[in-house]
Amino acid sequence: MKYLINFIEAKNVTKAKIFPHLKSTRQEAKILQYICRRYVKGIEETAVLDILQDNFEYESYDYLNYLLVIKNLMDMGWIVQISFGQIKVQEVSQLEILNTSVAPTLSLLRLLEEGSLEIFLPDIKPYTDHLEYLQDQFDVIELVYKMATSKQGFLENSLSEGRLKSKLLLLSGRIIERLKITKEPIVVEEFFKEYAFDEKEQRIFLALLKEEYSGGEGQFRDMNTLIEIISVDEYDKIRNRSLLEDGSKLISKNIIDYEEILNMFGGISRSFYLQEDILQRIIHPNKKKEVTKLKLDKLVEEQELFEYLQPTTNLSDVVLHPKTREVLNTIIKQVDKDVYAKLKAWGIKDKRKGIDARIIFYGHPGTGKTMTAISLAKTLKRPILSFDCSKILSMYVGESEKNVRKIFDDFKTLSKKAKVDPILLLNEADQFLSSRTQGAGSSADKMHNQMQNIFLEQIEQFEGILIATTNLLDNIDKAFSRRFNHKLEFKKPGKKQRGRLWHFMLPENADYEEGFDVDALARHELTGGQINLVVRNTAYVVAVREESVFSMKDFLNEIEKELGSSFDGVKSMGFKV
Repeated sequence: MKYLINFIEAKNVTKAKIFPHLKSTRQEAKILQYICRRYVKGIEETAVLDILQDNFEYESYDYLNYLLVIKNLMDMGWIVQISFGQIKVQEVSQLEILNTSVAPTLSLLRLLEEGSLEIFLPDIKPYTDHLEYLQDQFDVIELVYKMATSKQGFLENSLSEGRLKSKLLLLSGRIIERLKITKEPIVVEEFFKEYAFDEKEQRIFLALLKEEYSGGEGQFRDMNTLIEIISVDEYDKIRNRSLLEDGSKLISKNIIDYEEILNMFGGISRSFYLQEDILQRIIHPNKKKEVTKLKLDKLVEEQELFEYLQPTTNLSDVVLHPKTREVLNTIIKQVDKDVYAKLKAWGIKDKRKGIDARIIFYGHPGTGKTMTAISLAKTLKRPILSFDCSKILSMYVGESEKNVRKIFDDFKTLSKKAKVDPILLLNEADQFLSSRTQGAGSSADKMHNQMQNIFLEQIEQFEGILIATTNLLDNIDKAFSRRFNHKLEFKKPGKKQRGRLWHFMLPENADYEEGFDVDALARHELTGGQINLVVRNTAYVVAVREESVFSMKDFLNEIEKELGSSFDGVKSMGFKV
C-alpha cells in the first residue's frame, strides 16, 4: 500500500509517485487526494458539496464554479457518481452533480495499490495447444466488450478507453507473434482459413465459442451484443447486422444458428449458438465423432407413428384471443435467462433450461388449434411431431395399452437421435382425456381405463412441450385436468374476427363483382377452417369460367352448402392471417 500512503500523505501532490499516471491537473489531483483520505478512514462516498466547500476558497456561491473539476474527474474515470447509477457521463450536467456523492473507481483503487496501470504481458512463447490460443482470444473478446460498454459512457464502465485499447493492441499483437512461432496447427485458425472468415466473422465465432466453453446462456449470444463488439459506430452497427441475418456466410454455411425468443418488451430477439458438428470439431479436434446428428424429418420418414409438420407461420400470423396470446407469451418467456434463473432459485425448475409446458387446446373444429400449435413451434424455432390419437385403437387390436407407451418412447428415441427438442402434438386426444369408466366390467372398458392410466403416467413424466387438442372439455377426467399446466379455449370467431379472416383469405389478385360486400359474408357464423374451405371451393367453381369474376352469389352458395352439411366442416389446420 506504499503508493496509496505516499499519495494521501504528499504535501505537494505533484510529487506523489502516481501523479504522472493520473494525467490530471494539480487541482484535480488534490481533489482525488481529499477523496482518498476520506476513503481510507471508512468514508466510501463523499458529497460533492463537501468537496467544493472544503477545498476551495469562495465568497457566496463561488464554489459552484469548481463543479467542472468534479466533472472532469468523472470523465477521466477516476471517480464515479453514486446517485445516478447507469447514466451516461456525458448526459450528466454540472448542476446534477452538485447534490450527489462520488467514490473512487476501481481504476483509481488499482492505481493506488499497484502504482501503475501499465500492461505487462508474459514473454512470447509458442502455443502448446489450441486451449492456450483460445484463452488469449477469449481475453480479446472480453476487452472488446469492455471497450464497447465504455464507449457507451455508462458510469460503472467509465474505465479509460485509451487503456483498454492499448491492452487490446498488445494482446492482439501477442497472439499474432505466438502463432508465427507455433509449429503445430491451431484448429480454430485452420477453420478460419477454410471458410475465409474476415475479422468480424472471426470475432462473432470466437464470442459464441467463448459462451460454449463457459457453459452459459450469456451475454455474447444476444444479437445486439454480437453486433456491438464488431462495430465502431452506429452506422457500422446497421451495416453489420447483415452478418447475422439469414443468407449470411455464418448461417448459410450452417456454422451458427439462432433461436427467436420473446423478450420482456414483447418483441422477438435472437439468441445465437454454434452448430453442434462445428462445436465438436473445435472442442475435440483429435476425436472423430462416432455418431452423426441425424435430421429429424428424415428419421420420421422411416416410421409410421408420427407426422413431421413443417411450420410456415408464427404466432403473429394467427388470429388469437388476447388472453390466449398472453398465456402463450408467458410460456415462451421460460427461455429467458432471467426468468429461468428465478424459477430455478424458487425450486420450480431443475437443471433443465428448456420450456416445460403441458397444454390442452380445446374448441370447435376449424378454430385454429393445430395451426396455433404449429405456429408456436415456428416462433420457438423448434420442430413439431404430430400423432393422430384417433388411430390408437385401430393400430393393433388388443395392444392399445402398449401403443400408448410406444408413442412416448418413440418420441424420446427420435428426439435423442436427432439431438433436438421437438414439440409433441397429440391431435384428437378426446378418448385419452375423457372420464374413465367407473366399475368397468367389460374387457373393452378395462382396456380403455388401462390405456388412460398409462397415458396419465406418461404425461406426468413428460419433459418439454406437449400439446393435446380436443373438441370437448366438459368430459375431461379431473386427473388429466390437473396434469396440464394450461387449458386454452379456441372459440368460434365473432363477426369482427370473421371479417378479418375473410379479408385475409380472399384471393388478392382476383376480380370481384361491383358492390362485393365482405361484411355481408362475415355475418354467417363460420369458423376459420370453414371460411378457408368456402374460399377454396368457391375458387374452384369460378376458375373454370371463361370470365373468372367472384360474385356474392358464388360465396353464398358455398356457405349454404357448408352450413347445411351434416359435417362440421372438414379437418383443417386452423387459420392464419
